[in-house]
Amino acid sequence: MMKQEEKNPFARSPTLDTVIMIEKVIEEHSGEMGRTQIWKNLPKKVMWQTYLVVLDYLETNNKIVIDKDGAVVWIWNPALIRRLEKEGLFKK
Repeated sequence: MMKQEEKNPFARSPTLDTVIMIEKVIEEHSGEMGRTQIWKNLPKKVMWQTYLVVLDYLETNNKIVIDKDGAVVWIWNPALIRRLEKEGLFKK
């Protein structure tokens, strides 16, 4: 029998627009602000739980990291990946 994943009843499913908005703010302020500061500076209000779901998604997909000081850092670099693919150093 497969164990069903427990779902957090307070977690929200973000829309694509919300994810993109958060990505843009993080990319613009990479390494300058922590989680709470970024959340407070979003152009539209987002529930904290929804925001945390997006951060978890971005971290899981290697688009961001949170450094030792708590700053959110944008690490996604598609241009570098394309260059590495051309050079044969990286494959999809």
